[in-house]
Order: sequence, then structure tokens, then C-alpha cells
Amino acid sequence: MNDSRRRRTAAASCLAVTGVLLAAGCGGEATGSSTETSSLKGAPVKVMVWTPEDTQGSAQPGVRLTAQAYEKWINANGGIKGGPLKVLTCNEKNDPDEAEKCAQQAVAEKVIAVVGSYSLAGDRYMPILEKAGIPYIGGTGVSAAEFSNPLSFPVNGGTPAVFAAHGQQLVEEGCKKISGVRYDVAAAETVARFLALGVTSAGGAAPKDLKVPVTATDLAPQVAAATKGSDCVDVILGTHSDLFVKAYVQSGSKTKVGSVVGNLTPELAETTGGSASPLEGATITGYYPPTTDPVWKDFVKAAQGTDIDTSNGANGTAWVAFKVFTAAVEKLPTISSKALVEELNTTSGIDTGGLTPSLTWKESTALPIEGLNRIHNTTATELTIRGGKIEWAKEGSTFVDVRKVLTAMSAG
Repeated sequence: MNDSRRRRTAAASCLAVTGVLLAAGCGGEATGSSTETSSLKGAPVKVMVWTPEDTQGSAQPGVRLTAQAYEKWINANGGIKGGPLKVLTCNEKNDPDEAEKCAQQAVAEKVIAVVGSYSLAGDRYMPILEKAGIPYIGGTGVSAAEFSNPLSFPVNGGTPAVFAAHGQQLVEEGCKKISGVRYDVAAAETVARFLALGVTSAGGAAPKDLKVPVTATDLAPQVAAATKGSDCVDVILGTHSDLFVKAYVQSGSKTKVGSVVGNLTPELAETTGGSASPLEGATITGYYPPTTDPVWKDFVKAAQGTDIDTSNGANGTAWVAFKVFTAAVEKLPTISSKALVEELNTTSGIDTGGLTPSLTWKESTALPIEGLNRIHNTTATELTIRGGKIEWAKEGSTFVDVRKVLTAMSAG
């Protein structure tokens, strides 16, 4: 197998593990809609959402809560084509068998689509959905199948896009000697390669790759190694990034830090001094605008009074996925899974109100990398922590497209 083929294969296989690095925060029975919709007289539009809850793994209850908040919000604003949106939810418990049961339930319930969900078990649920012709819209990108199955319609570019863009952003912000700190697992190694791709494409030197044992709880040695001789440290430890930050604060280091969204969070900034936190000014790369941007006003309003963390990437993706679903279904003369798939595959562009660029899934816009060919949106956003909040890195910032960088990698 040649080097470029190895890179393409590794790029796809890494997604199932590295997705947890991108979803900050805190999830099989299917349950029904939580919203009163009797005032809407049109035919109900039924979808399903699944996510892990009540589990020791990467629980994401906010995905379900976001789906239910969207259901309540859209039904209060006329529903979909005059009918109520009905959201069925399923707890996949971080268990491939349960994820498969959720998919079987979606088929049995004859849902139009599975929308904005979170699961590592794409190899188990996508074949079931594909056989039934049910589209999977805007999953969180934590399963390789989401970026290869023809019935999957991701709304962002997943690990490849965000880490390549992050590497570029680090160099643009003056980082000359970069240390990347990540877990000592094969999947995280591939993440480090996308980071290095972005750094070198922007003219920087390849980052120093530092590995953390998965069982480590005291990261003082890694902090010392990462900050020695480096002017920037990239923390790629997912929801365990707090372990690094704790040791970093104790070290008193002034080395600049950065990461993709979901690692260095506003909560970490708050617990380490807020606007005086050493995380102030951290280089953050995300998929979407920060939730302080007005484009998120409907989500922020819908989330009021709930336990939804609007800065959580998985929750944001769920909201975007429902926006895409609604926009596509509104164009259909008759609502069906088949018609929805055709609309998504042929649309000239779906407007998400500024949450993403206009989205399409035409063959001509697919990323030409084996195993990642369902990625069409190859953009990311350059952010920072300012005043203890995630904000745009610079005034007037917008989406950054790394398609050329990723395409060049596949060609090389």
C-alpha cells in the first residue's frame, strides 16, 4: 500500500475515536414527542434522534435536549409545511447493539430521517438505514461511516477539516514552534497528522508530537515537555483536556495554548480565572460561528431554561441538522424519505442562516478522498477565548475553506 493510500485509509478509520475530541460537555428505548402540537393541522413529520445517555462513556444528553428544543421551537413557529414536527428519541448507550436497535426502531416507526444524532457505531446503524432508504442528516461526525455512506449527509467537515484549519490558524497567529499533546492511540496519531498538514501548508515547521498514556491522571511531565522550547502548545485530549490545563496552570507557564472546539472550553476558562485565565487568548478552531454571534439567536432562545450547553459542538450540530432537514422538507411536494434524499443530493444549496456556508451534497462538491467522500463542507471557523467566552478570533472573521489543503494531501 503506498503512502497516499495509507493516509486516506487512516483518515477514515480515525473518525470513530477522534470524534470525542470535538464534542465538549456532558444521552434503547425510543420515546415520543415532548411537545403539544394540537394547534397544527397538517400531517405530522416524524424523525428520530439517538445519542448516548446514562453511560460512563461519552454521554451526550444535550443532543436529545437540543432536538426536543428544536421540536418545540419549530412547532411554535408554524411547524413544517403546516404540520407538527414529531421527534422520537433513542438512547444508544454507547453500545453498538443498542445503536442497531435504535436504527431498527427508526425503520419500524417509518421516520422520514434520522437527524442530528451522536453515535460511534456507524458501521452498525448506517447499513440498516441505507437498506430502508432513510437519510442520516448531520450526525456529529464521530463515526467513519458518516463520511462514506451514500445515505449520510454531514453538515461539517469533521476531523480532517477542523484540524487542518487549526494548524493553519496556529501559524497565522504567530506560532513558530508548536507542540501537540494527544493520547497515545492510533486514531489520535491520525489527528496529529491533519494538524501537521495544516501547519506545514501554512509554512510552519511540523509540530512536535507528544503522547499521553490513556491512563495518565497527572500530566505535569507532559506539560513540561510540551512547553520546553515551544511557543505554542496544542491540547488534543477531548473532555480530558482539563487534566492538562490543571497541570499547565500549576506550572506557571506562559506558553500560548490552543485546540479545536470541545477541548479548551469556556467552563475551563471560568474555573481558571475567567478573563484572567491563562486560557485567555487561546487559539480555538471550530465548525461554526461562536454562539455569541447573532446567527445562533434562535438556538440560544430555544435553549433558555434547559440544561443545553449551547457551546457544545454536538448540540450545535444537532441544531444545524434540524435547520437543514426543515429547509429541505419544505421544498418537497410530498414528504417521504426517498424524496428527501433526492432533494439533498441535487440541491443547489441549503441556507442555514449563516451557521454554515450554503450546503450541497452534489457529486461535484464531494471531497475527493476515499472514505471521506461524503464530506462536502470543508470549512472551519477561527475563534478564541476572550473574556472567558468563545468569540471570533478577529472582527470580521468568516469561514475558512481547507479543501485545497485536504485535496493536495490525497493527491500526495
